[in-house]
Amino acid sequence: MKQIIKKLWQEEEGQDLTEYALLLVLVSLVAIATMQTLGSSISTVFANAASNLVSAT
Repeated sequence: MKQIIKKLWQEEEGQDLTEYALLLVLVSLVAIATMQTLGSSISTVFANAASNLVSAT
């Protein structure tokens, strides 16, 4: 049993896949946060533009 645990601890084959998965999760979280902030800003810009168009007529 001790040899199996030692072998699993020393194996590095699946480590790259785990690192890529964690990196993908991090990039996804940053993208989601950025989209939420950017979405609010874009919404405000379009609301202001629509308001200005309505008041101009």
